Amino acid sequence: MKRTQAIERLTQCGIKFTLQRIAIMEYMLTHFTHPAPIEIFNALCPAIPTLSKATVYNTLKLLAKQGAITEIDIDEKNMRYDGDIRPHAHFICKCCQKIHDLPLRAVAAEAAGGCLIQEQQVYCKGYCQVCRINNDFEYNY
Repeated sequence: MKRTQAIERLTQCGIKFTLQRIAIMEYMLTHFTHPAPIEIFNALCPAIPTLSKATVYNTLKLLAKQGAITEIDIDEKNMRYDGDIRPHAHFICKCCQKIHDLPLRAVAAEAAGGCLIQEQQVYCKGYCQVCRINNDFEYNY
């Protein structure tokens, strides 16, 4: 099922498919952890031994450029990628480094001074509920 969805997404975005591109797109549609390229490489390499890190990086750049996935730079150390291309915000925990999706209301064109909004990225940083409780972090407003 996800393989079919991966091929459909590639087709919709005008991307020619290869075994590697299908596998990476399928991974992005089934793993909502906002993976870094190395995570994707490590996960797919056992099943595709000929896969290279360069192929993963280049494919992710292509997928993002064509709108099949979203490139997010919330992590200061690694570029991350998101297979969910619907509008939403991201939250990264400063402690565990996990990235969570947050709901986001679309910004109205009127609120943006009549501008045509084509892309919107909102990032929040702080401590997730688990880390906040485990480390006794307090709210500081």
